[in-house]
Amino acid sequence: MVHFAISLTIAILVFYAGKYIIRKLYNFVYGILHRRQVEASLSTFVLSLVRIVLYFILIVTVIGILGIETSSFLALFASAGVAIGMALSGTLQNFAGGVLILLLKPFKVGDYIEAQGFAGTVTRIEIFNTIICTPDNKSIIIPNGGLSTGSINNYSIQPYRRVDWTVGISYGESVDRARTLLLDLLRKDPRILWEEKTGMPSVKAPVVVVAELADSSVNLSVRAWVASADYWGVYFDHNEEFYNAITAAPGLSFPFPQLDVHMTAAPQEPRH
Repeated sequence: MVHFAISLTIAILVFYAGKYIIRKLYNFVYGILHRRQVEASLSTFVLSLVRIVLYFILIVTVIGILGIETSSFLALFASAGVAIGMALSGTLQNFAGGVLILLLKPFKVGDYIEAQGFAGTVTRIEIFNTIICTPDNKSIIIPNGGLSTGSINNYSIQPYRRVDWTVGISYGESVDRARTLLLDLLRKDPRILWEEKTGMPSVKAPVVVVAELADSSVNLSVRAWVASADYWGVYFDHNEEFYNAITAAPGLSFPFPQLDVHMTAAPQEPRH
C-alpha cells in the first residue's frame, strides 16, 4: 500500500511536470509556425498533432510509473498504426508532401510553375493537393506527394527572365542589317531592360547573334531581359513585330525550306 502511494505521488508529480513541459513545447512550436507564416489550417493540425503525441507519451509514462504493464498496449497501438499506414500509404504520402510544401514553400499561391507535366498559376495549396490554373483556364489538381518529390520549375521566383527568339534569314542576306533592325524594334519597347538590375544575372543590353547555319537559313538568336510578369506579352508581341519587319525590309526575307536535286542520267546498257 505504501509502495503504491509513493508510485501514485510520483505519477501525479510527473503528470503535472509533463503538462508544464508540453505547454512550453507547444508554445515553442507555435512560435516557429507563426514566424514562418505557415498556413492556418496546417498550423492548427500540426499543433494538435504535437499535443496529442506528447500527451500520449505522458500518459504511457504515468501508467508505467503506476506499475501497469504497457508493452502489450504499445504493441497493439503500433500494429494498428502499421495497418492504417499501409492502407493509407498514398494518402499519407500526399499529406506529408503537403506539409513539406507549406513549410518549405518552394512556391506560393500566384506563382507560375511547371511540374508533373503541367504548367499554370497556383491558385490553392491544400494539405493533400495543389490546384493550378493553366493558361487556357483549366483547373489541374496535382497530388502533393509527387510535387514534393519531383522537379518544380518556378517561373515566378526570379524577378527577371530572359526572352529568346529565333529569327531565320536567307543565305546571302546581311546579318548586320537584320541585327540593327531587330535591336531597333526592341529599343522602342519600354519593357525591355537595357541595364543590369538587382536580382538579375550579369548581362548587358539585348543581343542578336548568329546561332546556327541551318540547311535553309541563317538562324539569329535574339535575347533580351524583361520583368517576369512581362515575359509572355513581350514574347508574343515581338514575334509578330519581327515577322512584319523582316517581311517589309528590302533585302531581308524569311527563307523557305528548299532542297537542290541533281538529276544524273543512268548509263545506257548496250543492246545485243
